[in-house]
Amino acid sequence: MDRDPTAGVSRRRFVGWGGLAAAGAVAVGVPLADAGPGRAAPPARPSGPGRIPPAARPGGAYDRYVAGLAAAGRFSGVVLLSHRGRTVLSRSYGMADRERGIRNREDTAFTLSSAGKPFTAVALLQLARRGRLRLSDPVGRHLTGFASDVSEKVTIHHMLTGTSGLNTPEEDIHRIFRSRREVHDYQERWARQAKLVGTPGLPNGFHASAEAAIPALIVEAVSGQSYWDYVEENVFRRCGMTGSAFHTRPRWLTDPRIAHPYLTLADGSQVDALRHLDQGSPYEYMLDRNPGRAFIDAIGDGGFATAPDLVRFAHALGDGTLLERPWADVLTAPRMPLGPASFGTYGPSAEIVGGQWVIQRAGGNPGVCANWSSYPDTGWVGVILANGDDAPLIEMIEQETRAVTGAAPGGGSGG
Repeated sequence: MDRDPTAGVSRRRFVGWGGLAAAGAVAVGVPLADAGPGRAAPPARPSGPGRIPPAARPGGAYDRYVAGLAAAGRFSGVVLLSHRGRTVLSRSYGMADRERGIRNREDTAFTLSSAGKPFTAVALLQLARRGRLRLSDPVGRHLTGFASDVSEKVTIHHMLTGTSGLNTPEEDIHRIFRSRREVHDYQERWARQAKLVGTPGLPNGFHASAEAAIPALIVEAVSGQSYWDYVEENVFRRCGMTGSAFHTRPRWLTDPRIAHPYLTLADGSQVDALRHLDQGSPYEYMLDRNPGRAFIDAIGDGGFATAPDLVRFAHALGDGTLLERPWADVLTAPRMPLGPASFGTYGPSAEIVGGQWVIQRAGGNPGVCANWSSYPDTGWVGVILANGDDAPLIEMIEQETRAVTGAAPGGGSGG
């Protein structure tokens, strides 16, 4: 199961991961395609005069900051800033596949890790809107084989808010999977080992990774499709996310449009995780993990996307493409306080920065770093995608937010 590197820690306390060699930057300043087929970018309420902040422009503070990271070997990937559906800043650094000499580009797809978890919440809300399920449904209404207390007491709402009270055993992170079926069968068996050790509805610190897998199994039971197929059809295709999919390891290895993950070993050397499945991260947070060992991303997690596709996804959350307005509000409504001005939602996090909302979700794995942020009050979307475990993700998010809003995350509600 992929992990969100920002979960349970403040942005300022998160320690960014070490350095990758960067090569060449590509600048783009052209309009982004509409947020979906036949969809215009959503209207936004301007902040102040609605001008592009100098720090967010090409050559501005954020652009210079990312270029400095790349020059220092600390960032290989893509950053993108979009305002009201138009690309303001797009930069690509480093190599997608060093062995074949393929550079990262704006249309390179990166694995998302936990930054893809909101796809599950969108799927469940789509099914709820159609009357196929209720968010108050307990696990046992749709699935069998779970302990009786899990079946009867843990609801979809509990799992989407991280308050299920479940504890699940550690996964076999050293296993190398060989097929979609093997991944699915393993995840299904593992999720059914979940035990109720807390009180549903209350915050807890238990290891509850099955909070991603079990809702995905419910999507499958209700829709009659595999989780991967449902999301590709009802999220990616509906948004016009043509560069996004749940790729298998063979496709990841061979497709030049997909960035390979480069993990740093204990001696400081770096290897292509896909070509060295025997190697794992030496860092405590990701100890012994290698994302290439999964034949396909675990159900309820991950996926691959390009930076422009994540902009389309962010816009589609608010313009009716994915969810009609009341249901879109259900997705991003602040629920659980995480800090003075930050809250958990059904998928991403929500924070008040500089007097406006920032909706954001991050993810990380060895050789993987991803984040997308939506600023719905002013029409901005920011994307950070990296194929190394060196990018200082939390610092980069702070710099992006400062460039867009003029305020630093964690600096108070700002009214």
